[in-house]
Amino acid sequence: MKNSQEIKAIAIETLEIERDSIHNLISTIDEEFSNVVEAIYHSNGRLVVSGIGKSAIIAQKIVATLNSTGTPSLFMHAADAIHGDLGMVQSDDLVILISKSGNTPEVKVLVPLIKALGNKLIALTGSFDSFLAQQADYKLSCAVDQEACPNNLAPTNSTTAQMVMGDALAVCLIKCRDFGSKDFAKYHPGGALGKKLYLRVSDLYEQNEKPQVGLKASLKEVIIEISSKRLGVTAVVDNERLVGIITDGDLRRMLSREVDLQKLTAEDIYTKNPKTLEDGAMAIEAAARMKELNISQLLITKGNQYVGVVHFHDLLKEGLI
Repeated sequence: MKNSQEIKAIAIETLEIERDSIHNLISTIDEEFSNVVEAIYHSNGRLVVSGIGKSAIIAQKIVATLNSTGTPSLFMHAADAIHGDLGMVQSDDLVILISKSGNTPEVKVLVPLIKALGNKLIALTGSFDSFLAQQADYKLSCAVDQEACPNNLAPTNSTTAQMVMGDALAVCLIKCRDFGSKDFAKYHPGGALGKKLYLRVSDLYEQNEKPQVGLKASLKEVIIEISSKRLGVTAVVDNERLVGIITDGDLRRMLSREVDLQKLTAEDIYTKNPKTLEDGAMAIEAAARMKELNISQLLITKGNQYVGVVHFHDLLKEGLI
């Protein structure tokens, strides 16, 4: 077993070796790379990404990235392709085949089949002298001098290089398509990332009660309104016009003073000019405002009309905080 210092040294060396391998890929970005991006961009079909072993896992990651950023893609395992899955390839599809050596038995069987279908083939390989590269219509390099594995066997640098080249393709296509945050949100509606891009405060306050009292409401009425609506706050309105806010903190501070509780009304307790947010604002903006102001609730308005409350817990439940 290695000691702590030795373990840290091995980790640092691994990262440095992989970093250098990625840096060396920069020199491989040439006109061929641009041609591949243009071919994918102008394709009327999908991008089918295939591989075997660890390369197949990288292919799945590349497909996931492309699908989420506007390039319709699907994964086809190279071994399964020669046992029936080749049927998923349609006439207008482009095919990327990932292989470090470019000479594995599955690749040698699959390549002629793809060529026979008439689909354009893109090789992402570590060897331009390989069978795959020689047969492909386009070839991209993911060559590395060595693996980070001390035995130079386990795919480490090579799979990192494959993934990085896939990311480079994806980012180029994102920019070519002017794929923006609104587009991204369409493909990520379920996660916190998507919610940051599409969820509005209007989607949140409608789920809550709408606490409010008039200026002349008694202390008892104020406490009942705050307690029954369970948001720790009530708006104070005057002829439907929002004029203030009372929080449970305001009540606690008021109760600590020497006052005649029987005579108190909302007008004696409320805070003027409450912090508000328009109902069309993004929910993530509400989270930022609460953090900035160190508050737990925001009153939501539509024009000059008070419409509801968004609570810190609403944002927490949606994964925005």
